[in-house]
Amino acid sequence: MTPETRLRETLCDLAASLYARGLTHGSTGNISARTDDGGLLVSPTGSSFGRLDPARLARFDAAGHHVGGDAPTKEMPLHRAFYDTRDGTGAVVHLHSCHSVALSMLPDADTDDFLPPLTPYAIMLLGRVKLLPYFRPGDAAMGDAVRGLDGRRAAVMLANHGPVVAGKTPEAACNAIEELEATARLALMLRGMPARVLTQDQVADLVHAHKIAWDD
Repeated sequence: MTPETRLRETLCDLAASLYARGLTHGSTGNISARTDDGGLLVSPTGSSFGRLDPARLARFDAAGHHVGGDAPTKEMPLHRAFYDTRDGTGAVVHLHSCHSVALSMLPDADTDDFLPPLTPYAIMLLGRVKLLPYFRPGDAAMGDAVRGLDGRRAAVMLANHGPVVAGKTPEAACNAIEELEATARLALMLRGMPARVLTQDQVADLVHAHKIAWDD
């Protein structure tokens, strides 16, 4: 099995797992990964995470030309923005996960720190999550908004839409976006309750111990 064949199967297996556990639904969500030659494999437009075909993934060469497979997701500007601005990005995943979308709709949602510091794992896997405003799905302005962050964030939340996470590998990106959704669920469960969140000193300790980028 070639590295690209293995990567194709990995993307489809991960997508199917996310779909089976209700983290995205219908034909929502998209996923991409960097190939060894500098190109990209991308889930096709209108496809379901539960039924991706490895052979039909959109294939781009290192110059960004579509050279094989089905037409890619309309969210390509969003994916490209992460690859172009964040060094070491090997994969990008975008879901329409319910709890994170619900949290983004609340009027007091923090645009700079979308997730409250409830557990160490979201901090370790995601750093600070930026809440971006609503954009029409497929709008290239979403990519512009990510580019405006200059690679400082590995994860963003699209208001009324869904989370997007970049990682070094497809597995890392999927693990991180699952942590984002789980933390959003916890935040909703605890809403209105006097929860004990992590202190500033505890957050600073995690940032230092794990060398996490933590911009202002």
